[in-house]
Amino acid sequence: MARIDFEGRLNAEQLAAAVAPAGPILVLAAAGTGKTRTLVYRVAHLVQDGVLPEHILLLTFTNKAAKEMLERASELVGPGVSGIWGGTFHHMANRILRRHAGRIGFKSDYTIMDRDDSRTLMAKCVQELKLQGKEFPKPDVLLTLYGTAINTEMPLESVVSDRFAGVKVDPNDVTNVILAYQKEKLRIGAMDFDDLLVNCLKLLRENEQILCRYQERFEHVLVDEYQDTNKIQSELVDRIAKKNRSVFVVGDDFQSIYSWRGADFKNIMSFPQRYNDAKIFKLETNYRSVPEILNVANACIAGNPEQYQKTLRATREAYKKPTVVRLRDGDEQARYVVEQIGELQREGYGLSDIVVLYRAHYHSMELQMELMRANTHYVITSGMRFFEQAHIKDLCCLLRIMTNSSDELAFARLFALLPGIGARTAEKLWRKMAGNCNLTDPSVLDRLGKMLPAQAMASWKDIRPVFEAYIAEDLREDPGELIYKFIHAFYKRYMINTFENFERRSDDAQELVIHMAKYNSTDEFLSDVALLTNLDSETEDAGKNSGGAVRLSTVHQAKGLEWPVVFVIWATDGMFPSARSIAESEGAEAEERRLFYVAVTRARNELFLCVPEIRRNRDGSVSYHAPSRFIEEIPPDFVCESRPGFI
Repeated sequence: MARIDFEGRLNAEQLAAAVAPAGPILVLAAAGTGKTRTLVYRVAHLVQDGVLPEHILLLTFTNKAAKEMLERASELVGPGVSGIWGGTFHHMANRILRRHAGRIGFKSDYTIMDRDDSRTLMAKCVQELKLQGKEFPKPDVLLTLYGTAINTEMPLESVVSDRFAGVKVDPNDVTNVILAYQKEKLRIGAMDFDDLLVNCLKLLRENEQILCRYQERFEHVLVDEYQDTNKIQSELVDRIAKKNRSVFVVGDDFQSIYSWRGADFKNIMSFPQRYNDAKIFKLETNYRSVPEILNVANACIAGNPEQYQKTLRATREAYKKPTVVRLRDGDEQARYVVEQIGELQREGYGLSDIVVLYRAHYHSMELQMELMRANTHYVITSGMRFFEQAHIKDLCCLLRIMTNSSDELAFARLFALLPGIGARTAEKLWRKMAGNCNLTDPSVLDRLGKMLPAQAMASWKDIRPVFEAYIAEDLREDPGELIYKFIHAFYKRYMINTFENFERRSDDAQELVIHMAKYNSTDEFLSDVALLTNLDSETEDAGKNSGGAVRLSTVHQAKGLEWPVVFVIWATDGMFPSARSIAESEGAEAEERRLFYVAVTRARNELFLCVPEIRRNRDGSVSYHAPSRFIEEIPPDFVCESRPGFI
């Protein structure tokens, strides 16, 4: 094996971490500082130092990341690294359980259920407990609740109660279904994705002999993205590494942004307390961004009280300061971004060099519409295009049937939302009504009500007043008010029971209502949506053919990526940081600040921070918003101020 020139291939910070003596090591790798490179060279150093590859455990969050690291290590030290146990936590858990599942009541040939399998089994449990046919959470929601409970180690009853507070769902019924699901999996010898970690930890907690076997085997444990570990993953690492205590974890507390899916910020912060002889190495030399962007990043993250202090240092030459753009509202913001994209193209940037980041998916609605009007190609990382989403289409179908009683597709979609009504039942209803579905006519409503199945009657009683209000309150010219009434009468409950991410969809629905305040009639709104949706399809096809498109993404989805040009939109208090997050969690402001830091550090060359001053309300009035507190924390001389002044 040829000797590796570690000194020539690594900077001083990376080198110190990669070749450090065995023991507990925490590598704090700030954004763009070569985290993966350091891990790869650590693996190479261990192998070159005589450690057998099969005595190394490398844990990552994606199989792709593990494969990439092992391929790069193989290029350095040869194919012998294939003996390393490398992969995700779930991959490791499965390998261990295949050997010892009998100790916890499973056979070694247990089935790993995919999402469809899990959904089917959960639906079977609902049916056996005779809970189907009424307003009850869908299997996807029940699976999410189960996953939340076990990944956060919170009591199931508490997770269920929080989700359904104030909703017509009995938490005891929900808990009983999930408990039945757990028992049924054991009976049929199956585990779902979440069970792999839970059962592996159970095995190691309850079987000292098996635990000792893996403690002996894995002389060195390496963990990537340690700041994203949950409680179960952290305990698995600690238990396996307890004997040899050679645990090498790499992460960045500044980029801990996934608490909502179980990641525990305390794992990385408490590492030195759990390993009191731990050595801490910091990677602060940034190869990604120009120094002006790093100045902003350092300034915005400094406000967090509990963190390992790090200062990003640039290797690139000075270029230009980021721009803070003061704008009137979301519409002006959208026009500004589209115009600026055109300017950037004239300067030589391609569309694929540009990303627009936002805190929540609904923040991009005005921009999506403006990009469509400008025929600018774009792709969305954070989900479907706004008006293509199921919940938005559900709400729009109400408007469609109210304005066109012959719209069979809208009728079928609307009535299929009710309990006990599927696509076939909705089709039968339409035929029985002989196409006479004028929902503004009381006699039609009476007739329909008599045809509905018993399970749908409670929801129908809530919805019917919404139809009646369309004429009584003359809502033809106020589509937002009609949708608002429908959401509060019925659709909010439907979202809670149907969608895993109902909070995000609820925000989308509220934004739709606000957006409708711009329109003078339901017809005008629906025409605009139809035209824009068709333009959308044409633009998407053209974008595929041309090979270039602006990317739109939430900050969460953008973590780990980078672009030459970054726009951050809706950098106003209440939007970014999120008012909802700060209200719900004590440590949320710190995580929101970390999220803002992640957004800033995605930029290589140019950064635009867009700050609209007003937002439209549901009744058509406007409210003024202060700039994001994270913008206010940036020293004025670190940025350029711009106020385009669109009309």
